[in-house]
Amino acid sequence: MYGMKPHHRFVNKALEMLDQRLESGMVVIFHRYGTLDLTGLVCHRTASFPTGIVCVPNENAVIDNFSSFIAGFVAQDSDVGETGRTEWRKVCRSLGRHEDVHPNGILFRAPEVMMAFTKHATALAELTTHVPVMKSGKIIKNSEARLHCPASIIRPTEIGHIQRCVRWAIEHGTSLTVLAGGHSGHCLLPSVVAVDMSAFDQVYILAAGDGGGDAIPGSSPLVVVGAGCKTGDIILKTMMAGLAVPLGSRPSVGGGLWLQGGIGHLARLYGLACDSIVGGVVVSVSSGQVLLVGYVPSQYQPAGAVRPENDADLLWALKGAGTNFGIVISVTFKAHAALHYLTRNWVFPLGGNLNARGQLGDFDRLVAEDLPRNGSVDAYLYYDGDQLRFGVTIFESSTDRLALEAPNPTAALAFGQEGNTKIVDGVGLFETDMYMYAMHGGHGGGKTSSFKRCLFLNKVGIRNIADIMVKAAESRPSPLCYIHLSHGGGAVRDVAADATAFGCRDWIFACVITGVWLRNEDGTEIAREAVEWVYNVATDLLPLSAGVYGADLGPDPRDIPLAVRAFGPNLPRLAYLKRKLDPHHVLAYSCPITKVLSEPRVIILVTGESYAGKDYCAGILASMLENNDFTATNLTVRVVSISDEAKRAYAEVTGANLDRLLHDRAYKEQHRPALTAFFQGQVRGRLQLPVEHFLNVVRSANTVDVLLITGMRDEAPVATLSHLVPNSRLLEIQVQASEETQLARRGGQDNGQKNNETKDSKDGDGGRSKPKTMNYRPSLIFNNETVGDEAVKAFTKQYLLPFFDEDLQRLANMVRPIPGFPRQGIDFQHVLGIAQRSSGLALCTSLLRKHFTGDWVKVGAIVCCEAGGFVFAPALASEVNVRLALIREAGKLPPPTFSVDKYPSHISSASHDEKEKRIEIGQDIVPKGAPVVVVDDVLATGKTLCAVIQLLIKAGVDVEDITIMIVAEFPVHRGRQFLLKHGFGRVNVQSLLVYDGA
Repeated sequence: MYGMKPHHRFVNKALEMLDQRLESGMVVIFHRYGTLDLTGLVCHRTASFPTGIVCVPNENAVIDNFSSFIAGFVAQDSDVGETGRTEWRKVCRSLGRHEDVHPNGILFRAPEVMMAFTKHATALAELTTHVPVMKSGKIIKNSEARLHCPASIIRPTEIGHIQRCVRWAIEHGTSLTVLAGGHSGHCLLPSVVAVDMSAFDQVYILAAGDGGGDAIPGSSPLVVVGAGCKTGDIILKTMMAGLAVPLGSRPSVGGGLWLQGGIGHLARLYGLACDSIVGGVVVSVSSGQVLLVGYVPSQYQPAGAVRPENDADLLWALKGAGTNFGIVISVTFKAHAALHYLTRNWVFPLGGNLNARGQLGDFDRLVAEDLPRNGSVDAYLYYDGDQLRFGVTIFESSTDRLALEAPNPTAALAFGQEGNTKIVDGVGLFETDMYMYAMHGGHGGGKTSSFKRCLFLNKVGIRNIADIMVKAAESRPSPLCYIHLSHGGGAVRDVAADATAFGCRDWIFACVITGVWLRNEDGTEIAREAVEWVYNVATDLLPLSAGVYGADLGPDPRDIPLAVRAFGPNLPRLAYLKRKLDPHHVLAYSCPITKVLSEPRVIILVTGESYAGKDYCAGILASMLENNDFTATNLTVRVVSISDEAKRAYAEVTGANLDRLLHDRAYKEQHRPALTAFFQGQVRGRLQLPVEHFLNVVRSANTVDVLLITGMRDEAPVATLSHLVPNSRLLEIQVQASEETQLARRGGQDNGQKNNETKDSKDGDGGRSKPKTMNYRPSLIFNNETVGDEAVKAFTKQYLLPFFDEDLQRLANMVRPIPGFPRQGIDFQHVLGIAQRSSGLALCTSLLRKHFTGDWVKVGAIVCCEAGGFVFAPALASEVNVRLALIREAGKLPPPTFSVDKYPSHISSASHDEKEKRIEIGQDIVPKGAPVVVVDDVLATGKTLCAVIQLLIKAGVDVEDITIMIVAEFPVHRGRQFLLKHGFGRVNVQSLLVYDGA
């Protein structure tokens, strides 16, 4: 866009060239970040590439071409041109960076932005003529946000204004940001409309029992807080009423804090801010309706507000990820008694790594582990001049001010006499944080700008973590940067990881990596280097962390690997709710929940008894998949043992040799009883631990196509875990070997381990064979009795490689997604539409035939239930020459028939008129004693297929003779788990396609 000034005029011209009859037409701009003038235009979507770098060879001819390209100008006169080129070379060489990794190159920062505009880009006036617009005067705390030029800042003064904003965004296919405290880097974004909540700044306090209607259980005082309130306002007003709400430590922070966690000095005593939320009023971003979520006192329920069907889900999400699911109008907190606070400070000089490690280790042991819950500690690692310092502030709280005059002696024993002591109230507490008044002359007063990312740690004195933090302080790009350690544990840990959306609970320190620069350096190289420093330190600490604080994270692509660790085991559930509750992407720029769910295409659980050969088989399977000639592109494959995480924890506690636990089988067997007891003890304290281990393994492999996991002991893992990885195909291959073979592989030593499974039943159908004593059927079974790898290779070729057939992708491409059908919140996949595509039915029939793991010759009937099954089953029955058995609604088949009740399926239940029905099958249609194959279009909740299985059993079919062939499976609805719970885990379920969502 060289010379195209003003930019917005030329973009408008391009928009006029779009065919206005088409909804999908776009004008897409790729441009250097931060330099576009797009006044009055609203973008459809935007994405940034802030770390772009251009490397130019340091050669005159190349620099000449590069500089002409950048300037958008080539001199025509040869003399002038040579003079100009000489000057441009000097400019390029002086402005470019030189790094050792590119010794012959000149590096230039090239942050880029991509912005897409549709025919709706000029629709801003349709909104601004009906709602108040902020002209100027808004204080934006975040330095990055201050540099952004939003399309407009709307300042609603009533809920109806917010509803209009949401409906306008839905109608025009654009997104909104929400502006509360202004501390977020994404509260304002270029060419995006921001909704400023500052008018909703009321605080209402209710005594216990004054909420009206049904009081909440264990009723306590309540505080109703508008989304435009600042932390300082809430603390002041509650303190005047003798109450407190556990919020953050800065008075100007807004609602994004408590909706996404809220870590403050009361966290150890009362929990996170989000833990005190009992309800809220939210404008839905899927419909614009006003929703009552959880408990809202009757006098503060807006007229016309409704209670959503998924009220429990929305309240759960509000408590830790609340900025992602709607525009929050108000939140109801339970309140606690107001407190007085004693603060004590110490500052120590630190020497090298060893001295720092020792000081941090003492800090771990003597202070953080020994303080009671009414005490918390903050620590700071920073440089003062050329001296590394370690600052410590200890906070003690009590309702009785006199009790604080005899402080806890633990800190004095560890650190000696404190530097200064204060007793303050909740408002005065804001002025006691060391970085605000002591470090570098104090960071308050608007003199500096900062950028932060926060990770959770359990230890800070161990070697790796201490060394990373000291190295980080040494490499600071600005003398004002520091690392802040905020104390957790206590009441934070009391809440189960899956009880709220805030799933990171098992930590002692919130490690806030803080890049700081002078306010007049905003947008300069120093500011950019400070941001890079924060991300680099976060990346170094991430593998050693217990999670990441999601409150800071936004659309910057560097936040995506951090967001993977931000919600513990809750990320899949949050991603599902995000797609359901924000189907139009109205809040597209909040913490990137859905973007982090990059999962392997296929996850294979290799299970079996000890010495059956799981690890050996997994290695051969991986090699075969990675080096096959069947797929068009090479597959990336990784093999991981899920028990490695338990071994690491065991080694840390017991002192066992981790390397030998991981790689020395004899050593591992020696520790197996103790290791098993240790893991079981952990699980008793954290029931979700096996699930956390599984998700950690999957997330660590988000760059591979195929992940093989060994060491799993879960029963029916595909049925119980597939909803957690809905973007992946999850398979279980059970490796079996006879007791004699296992004993031989053990070296002939029977150490008391018994094979809990019966011997293999080798019935000639390869991967479909099954042990009779199990109450579920693995996806595939490999009988590992022969020597060598030929059997494993043949098994891989026959049963696994078909999952990577390009024809499956061709089939998937025939399924058209239809958002919002049959109701908002459902992303409908039109599976039946396959049959309406040219060659679609033939392709689907071929794949169903190929993927069946049994023997078609032995199949007695292909069974189908109306309506979806009727589309695909007849063609397959004709193809394999097997009789067709029809299941219909009661009354549509001639007698005699068998019938059972059938509940509405997931999609059918979208209709309020859909009621329970009965389905039936002819009594003599299905041959007894022969396998049957049920063909259906979709597996979601499993209710329809459960009724079909019940009907077939009533008709005399053995449950182990039933195979279900599905065209498309939606694991988030837990259909396999539903079948398992109803006793049908031994039914063989196979699907061609796997989809996330509805």
